[in-house]
Amino acid sequence: MSQQVKVLTIEKNLTADTSSEFQQDIAQILESGAKIVLVDCQNITFLDSSGLGTLVLAFKMLRDAGTKMVLCSINEQVRMIFELTSMNEVFEIFPSQDAFNQVLIAKN
Repeated sequence: MSQQVKVLTIEKNLTADTSSEFQQDIAQILESGAKIVLVDCQNITFLDSSGLGTLVLAFKMLRDAGTKMVLCSINEQVRMIFELTSMNEVFEIFPSQDAFNQVLIAKN
């Protein structure tokens, strides 16, 4: 994967308790100068409103810095939350890291 892409694998469910850790990870990635942040959600089985808000905040912060944020490996429960809140129309979501890599390779 290119140096322009940073992968952030979320290890815990994204909730009010874990949101600050995620925000710190995003701040570090922002400083690295990555052009694309791929957030791997394979370990997330639950996302509360605070966690969703944290994702949206990170998305806006990265976008304002000229960095694209995409998601991958979202399970069905989390996907339903995204669909109910129409966030699936805001975030670009890939089925897996491999699927993202295939699209990235095809674009280059």
